[in-house]
Amino acid sequence: MKATPMTSRSPAKAQITRAEFDREADQSDRQGGLWRDLSVAVLRSSRHAAALSIASIALFLVMTALEFFYFQRLSGGLPSLDLRIAGFTPDDGMAWLTALGRRGGEIIIVWHYLTFDLLFPALLSLTLVSLILAFGRKLSTFRAMPTQVQALFALVLVLPYTIADYAQNFAVARLLSDFQSANPDSLAFASLLTVTKFALLAIPFFVVAVFALAGQRRR
Repeated sequence: MKATPMTSRSPAKAQITRAEFDREADQSDRQGGLWRDLSVAVLRSSRHAAALSIASIALFLVMTALEFFYFQRLSGGLPSLDLRIAGFTPDDGMAWLTALGRRGGEIIIVWHYLTFDLLFPALLSLTLVSLILAFGRKLSTFRAMPTQVQALFALVLVLPYTIADYAQNFAVARLLSDFQSANPDSLAFASLLTVTKFALLAIPFFVVAVFALAGQRRR
């Protein structure tokens, strides 16, 4: 009589175990499929490296024109915090915010952070990924790597810059939208993000230059 309940529970336990195993296998397949699809999309971006480079340069020129012919007029000639590669002191940051005033801050938020600079970090990141792959795949050592490793290599080099740039944009936009949030700590943090952004941006640019020169020497 006691053997019957044990027998009835055993198949159920086996079915649950098999179902859990199947679910984990399906989840693993989906994750692997998503990564493969992402890798393919990243690798295909190398085909459009020239077009992406032109688009990035064009957008950069528009942003530069706005900076020098419009934004700096609003700030009395003071450069935007985005352009200060070496960072800025809290006093310098406060001087820029004060010179802009609320109206100038709103203009920069609308015509910079919510428009052009909302797109530029993503576009530049995609351009750098495509250039790394385009120049890298001309090198036998890089080309011999698995395609997924190539895609991962490019993403790891570029994504830190992307995150830092958007974080810096958010920090400065917050200062512009709420002057009361501007204090030595928040301004110092925005300055740190600005320096970090440019430092991280230099890494993929350096790799692209190295790959391009290595490709030229092999010709």
